[in-house]
Amino acid sequence: MTTSHNLGFPRIGERRELKKATEAYWAGDLDRAGLEAAGAEIRRANWEKQRAAGIDLIPSNDFSFYDQVLDMTCLVGNVPARFDWDGEHADLDLAFDMARGTDEAIACEMTKWFDTNYHYLVPEFTQNTTFKLAGAKVFEEFAEAKAEGLTTKPVLVGPATYLTLGKVTDGSGLDKFALADQLIPVYIEILDQLAAAGAEWVQIDEPVFSLDLNDAQRAVIDKTYAALSRVGDLKIMVTNYFGELRDNLELFTQLPVSALHIDGVRGAGEIEAVAARLPGDTALSLGMVDGRNIWKTDLAAAKTVLAQVRDTLGADRLMVGPACSLLHSPVTLRNETRLDQRLVAWLAFAEEKLDEIVALARAVDGEVDSALFEANAQAMTDRRESSLIHDDFVAKRVAGLTATDYQRNSVYAERARQQRAKLKLPMFPTTTIGSFPQTRDVRKARAAHKKGDLSDADYDAFLKQQIDEAIAMQEDMGFDMLVHGEFERNDMVEYFGEQLAGYVFTKLGWVQSYGSRYVKPPIIYGDVSRPKPMTVKWSKYAQSRTAKPMKGMLTGPVTMVQWAFVRDDQPRSETVKQVALAIRDEIVDLEAAGLAAIQCDEAAFREGLPLRRADWDEYLDWAAASFRLAAGGVRDDTQVHTHMCYSEFNDIIESIAAMDADCISIETSRSQMELLDAFVKFAYPNEIGPGVYDIHSPRVPSTDEMVALLEKAVAVLPAEKLWVNPDCGLKTRGWAEVKPALENMVEAAQRMRARIVEPA
Repeated sequence: MTTSHNLGFPRIGERRELKKATEAYWAGDLDRAGLEAAGAEIRRANWEKQRAAGIDLIPSNDFSFYDQVLDMTCLVGNVPARFDWDGEHADLDLAFDMARGTDEAIACEMTKWFDTNYHYLVPEFTQNTTFKLAGAKVFEEFAEAKAEGLTTKPVLVGPATYLTLGKVTDGSGLDKFALADQLIPVYIEILDQLAAAGAEWVQIDEPVFSLDLNDAQRAVIDKTYAALSRVGDLKIMVTNYFGELRDNLELFTQLPVSALHIDGVRGAGEIEAVAARLPGDTALSLGMVDGRNIWKTDLAAAKTVLAQVRDTLGADRLMVGPACSLLHSPVTLRNETRLDQRLVAWLAFAEEKLDEIVALARAVDGEVDSALFEANAQAMTDRRESSLIHDDFVAKRVAGLTATDYQRNSVYAERARQQRAKLKLPMFPTTTIGSFPQTRDVRKARAAHKKGDLSDADYDAFLKQQIDEAIAMQEDMGFDMLVHGEFERNDMVEYFGEQLAGYVFTKLGWVQSYGSRYVKPPIIYGDVSRPKPMTVKWSKYAQSRTAKPMKGMLTGPVTMVQWAFVRDDQPRSETVKQVALAIRDEIVDLEAAGLAAIQCDEAAFREGLPLRRADWDEYLDWAAASFRLAAGGVRDDTQVHTHMCYSEFNDIIESIAAMDADCISIETSRSQMELLDAFVKFAYPNEIGPGVYDIHSPRVPSTDEMVALLEKAVAVLPAEKLWVNPDCGLKTRGWAEVKPALENMVEAAQRMRARIVEPA
């Protein structure tokens, strides 16, 4: 019979139980036993949901208190020396130190997991790197599931992916792929222990097969699976997802393992070729259910594809699962009682996707759930024909765009001259990225207003008080360009999406971004437009409270789409264009309200980059154009900023320059200004704010640390083009750490001004 299986399930809990427990532990309000009990309950509930749905092969070790790559780092004992590890057991507290930093050690670098909005902790390699089996989590969770009556499929990040995602941090020129000879024996030891514990299957995730692989990576893959395939009677499933195999298809299909998994959504065109090339005893797992989006699967279409593969391979060699781990999906639709029921009929979250997987596996064996398939077909038709989706006004506006809509009136040099004359800022001007701490009082007031327990007038008075205090604080500290703090905003995407036509929001549709940071992505179901101004009221009020320039804060069109569950019935580029026009209207209104500077964040610009270089140019062209479309309606003397998080810029710097923002701020503190190399080599022409304060760690950096980072920046970039700012918004931090850190940051800027004379 065809086997149904899952690659991974959301680990946050239906009501964010993991976040609450983890943050309580960090705050000292919950002990270690309480934290681990909360994790165990989430795992138990997840396994039970999958068992109840009828999943034949259920994963374990897909749960994490922070990040699965960090878990792998602990499991193989690859702990950076600065964390003073004793070399024995790499436990949960050590993992938290690596993720969050300590008073003595900066946190490990964090960046995006392929082209998703999930962040992983980057493994670090040096000439002194060694590996050893140093963790027990994978074995403990397998045993835990077995006690529940389940023989699970443990999940591991594969060696090739682990080495690819890591970075050499000691400047030694080490070939990180040469570390495979030390790493592979640890994987063999892990598999031996799992086999001894009674595991039958192990899932090894190798999404690097969706990338352009070099000879070193290919050699690691050959060496790894030649060795791992000799481990006992254990069945190994190697999974690829997030894209097509393309030139890696031959390498992938010849792996000497028991089963191979491919992304049947993004790699639909390769299914037939993969099935035809499989060795005679290798099973094929097809990911026919989209793990990254929330639309129902077209069951009839998926069944047709599966039936063709079954005819080729036979039922015993066919497995059905999601395209990738369901980590990237909200947990369940059961709690979404406030959504338009017409829309609900089109959706499937993680729990509902389990039902789709099982239904497809059974249907391809002839056990068709007729009622389910008929309801699914009706949903497909209703969505295609629904009046909710299309807006003639938006279509006509997009069709009427011309080349002049995609550019500012003058080139940067002329704009910069006018902006300097208007703003009169000192060297090393100081600012923040936008948000200030969302304290318990702020969240409580917002929730009370949303429930109707706090009147509009009282809520406005509360927000005015918060803004007034934030402005007074910034003026007292000596900031040059102020922000209003975004106290009225719940999330940088959600706040705008709630005010745009074509967007809808769930009640509990949370997904993990990193650690205990969860987001509730909007659903873009139809054409997008802006019915009325979204931020003008509070930005205008804030500007009225100070003589210093106030920066308006917006989220850019690529990020608004990338961090949403996006309609899949038209190209993403068309949806981004619609959002860009809505943001353009807001920018023009902010300028008219007296804002001299407007920041339009494109944190997800690089994240949206296709995994294959051959596809980059098309994306970069329309992504950069969308920013210019959003910013193209203002005067030359209005300064347009943008911000990008955790991005490697070397290979896309020309496209960042093509965005033509007057100033860009970026993350550089964890990487010790490494990211500036791209701007130096390219001779980036506009202004830049390299972050000097790592806001993702609770530690307070000293003034000397920030001065040292600025000195690195001044050594390679013109001082007159440098801004001083944190890495990112301060929403998730507390005032107790933010205030001293910002004071140190302003002092660092003042020290730099004292040392460097501004050019005439």
